[in-house]
Amino acid sequence: MESHGSSFSSLQAYFRALSQTPTRLSRRACSVSTSFDEVSRVRARSGPYMERTLRWFDLVGFGVGGMVGAGVFVSTGRGALRAGPAVVLSYAIAGLCALLSAFCYTEFAVDMPVAGGAFSYLRVTFGEFAAFLTGANLVMDYVMSNAAVARSFTSYLGTAIGVSTDKWRLTVPSLPDGFNQIDIVAVVVVLIITLIICYSTRESSVVNMVLTGLHILFIAFVILVGFWQGDWRNFTEPGDPEHHPSGFFPFGASGVFEGAAMVYLSYIGYDAVSTMAEEVRDPVKDIPIGVSGSVILVTILYCLMAASMSKLLPYDMFNAETPFVAAFRGKSDGWGWVSNVIGVGASFGILTSLLVAMLGQARYMCVIGRSSVVPAWFARVHPKTSTPVNASAFLGVFTAAIALFTELRVLLDLVSIGTLSVFYMVANAVIYRRYVAQGTTDPRPTLSFLCSFTLTSIIFTFIWKFAPPGNPKGFMLSACGVIALALIQIFHCMVPQARKPEFWGVPLMPWIPSISIFLNIFLLGSLNGPSYVRFGFFSALAVLVYVFYSVHASFDAEEDEFFGQKNGESHMESKEIEDLGLKV
Repeated sequence: MESHGSSFSSLQAYFRALSQTPTRLSRRACSVSTSFDEVSRVRARSGPYMERTLRWFDLVGFGVGGMVGAGVFVSTGRGALRAGPAVVLSYAIAGLCALLSAFCYTEFAVDMPVAGGAFSYLRVTFGEFAAFLTGANLVMDYVMSNAAVARSFTSYLGTAIGVSTDKWRLTVPSLPDGFNQIDIVAVVVVLIITLIICYSTRESSVVNMVLTGLHILFIAFVILVGFWQGDWRNFTEPGDPEHHPSGFFPFGASGVFEGAAMVYLSYIGYDAVSTMAEEVRDPVKDIPIGVSGSVILVTILYCLMAASMSKLLPYDMFNAETPFVAAFRGKSDGWGWVSNVIGVGASFGILTSLLVAMLGQARYMCVIGRSSVVPAWFARVHPKTSTPVNASAFLGVFTAAIALFTELRVLLDLVSIGTLSVFYMVANAVIYRRYVAQGTTDPRPTLSFLCSFTLTSIIFTFIWKFAPPGNPKGFMLSACGVIALALIQIFHCMVPQARKPEFWGVPLMPWIPSISIFLNIFLLGSLNGPSYVRFGFFSALAVLVYVFYSVHASFDAEEDEFFGQKNGESHMESKEIEDLGLKV
């Protein structure tokens, strides 16, 4: 039987493939995979399987290490400027919101324990193009933020030992501004972590456990010192009562929720835990405990840090960018050295968050390679280490190259629009997957609900951000809230679920994913303009890659499998005829 030729075998074949782009797009862009295919046929494209060595406590360690980075020392100050001492409640609310979003990831990870995380979840619900677009943005997000975090390690290490950052970096005057400070330390850190994650996931977990434990010890020390040296009156009295309101809620309930929006980004990191699902020994038991447990532990830790900071200083005296460091450095009673301890703790936090993020980005890239929308070379799993060595090494070197030259001026607790958009998509996907069964259920009621609820959430966010204060604003926000609640209740009563999770599912469906959708849209509205510009640029670049490469590579893979199955069937038929002739 004639084999299907590759679209990239020659220039003529590629131009012929490009002429068929509209047909191939209509065939592949919305094509969905199945959970069974993802854990069997697609997974087999990596060759050797990733070894199942992780338990729930490993996942908790990865989750805590991924979330509690150096940004925890920054976000408290920014949140307190909005909420005052009630920033403690802001952290509790943000932790609850993160837990709701984590539930959506957990349902998919338990049902489909593969390394693809959000990419695989979207591929089985909304199709190949949506998965590729979000996956490409997510990987680029990881690389850029990891490069920035690696460079910040130099700054915090300098703070810890009292050496200026300029002495750690080489300045090259001939290079343009922003690219002229060579950071060798950041490159060394990235490459060492790359070697660790290439060597073994089990050993990576051990390293993460040690570093996370040390980081938490430093944080616990800072919390204890804050409570010891602080004054309970700071919870209700500002430093300047004439110009700043008093009380535990100086800015009211709205200030608490604005503070929650500011500190929510400090919880990002649990999504990387879902990419470890393929290496978990007992996914049904370990994944829910690992993901939810890490979010709960981090929430408790953050609330204690916020309470310690609020007891140490009046909220109007916080430094927005470095509240803990500035608070101790400004003390004249011999406690200035604690700022150096914070630098050491932040350095450990950077290493753990970098380790978890680099593990996650490699597994995303590996599974994207399995789907054939990027070269299959990225999907290979090394037979000895049972890790995606190719994806880990490539992205590690790429991250190191960016960290070497580029001064990415982003805060440690700032997560780009790409990550929040993926959280939004996963929350939509878990609703769609529960209420729509491919080929047997009409998807229009579910899609209508998701679009209507998204539009209502966007309108609410715009009113919150741009409408002037006053009664009209309160009325419009209340109206949007009532409409959103009515949409959820009508959908819940009118549309039956098409499937029930076999092992673990998000409770209170569709309320919890809907709240997650709203919160992610609300947070997307709080991001600045450059984030949207960068997201638009990367999205446009991803679309071009998909149109000019990925859709054709995916089409070739589909055709090769089709011809492979046909050849297999022909071989079986000829064997059956031969056997029948022997019997006769």
